[in-house]
Amino acid sequence: MKALFISLLAALGLTACSSQKKAEITQEPAKKVLVLYYSQTGTTESVAKEIQQQLGADIEAIELENPYEGDFNQTIARCQEEMAKGETPAVKPLKANIADYDIIMLGYPVWFGTYALPIAGLVKAQAFEGKKVVTFCTFGSGGLQSSTANLKTALPKAEVIEGYGVRTIRVNAIKDEINRFLIEGGYKEGEIEALPAFMEHKPVTEAETEIFNQACADYQYPLGTPVDVAARETATSTDYEFSAKSTAADGTETTATIYVTVAKTPDAKPEFTQVIR
Repeated sequence: MKALFISLLAALGLTACSSQKKAEITQEPAKKVLVLYYSQTGTTESVAKEIQQQLGADIEAIELENPYEGDFNQTIARCQEEMAKGETPAVKPLKANIADYDIIMLGYPVWFGTYALPIAGLVKAQAFEGKKVVTFCTFGSGGLQSSTANLKTALPKAEVIEGYGVRTIRVNAIKDEINRFLIEGGYKEGEIEALPAFMEHKPVTEAETEIFNQACADYQYPLGTPVDVAARETATSTDYEFSAKSTAADGTETTATIYVTVAKTPDAKPEFTQVIR
């Protein structure tokens, strides 16, 4: 009996040590998943298909009765007109029966800081009552947090969960990032290295300011001046969490959190991943 007790303690000790090295998350049992998405240019569609492939889930595109036509500026002009009138585009009936699914992975591009207007049309037609709705989105700078918060208000009878977001310019990174998102969320079985926490924020150095400027150089709008930063080292990258200050048109000072990553590969350049305002 004493030998058995010692063996059990040893096994528990090995398990504890192993859990410190890797984050292992198992999939929720017997959950049926639908990947449901709206894509205007095909970018969100590419994210939706990657999620569908990794999960082996069902998938369906949201279609409009009167699709947006023309280029980006024409789409935005129509969208602004609809918002001014309080209108939402009508969505074609879904082929999938929402009642058959436990989890809805709901994807969209971010327009005007929130989910694209066709999702508002979907929300009018579907309450998603009793369903777990997990968001994913594509954006120019950010919007995952704000769009998810707005969906929580719009779908009070559903459990809305913040999921995955990616800048349109970084779609080449989605495979590994989606794998992490699905495992961490418990939607997929697997093992991943646990990400370390960011260190304490400190004033930026000249070298860190240069990293910030390089990362944000491809973005068409100014993102402010970095004032402090926290960093973390992972197996594949060095990540930065910058606080940046800027002055709004009315003269008020605002602060945003801007995330930057630098891959540990030869000639890797800093990449701006998202901004949270």
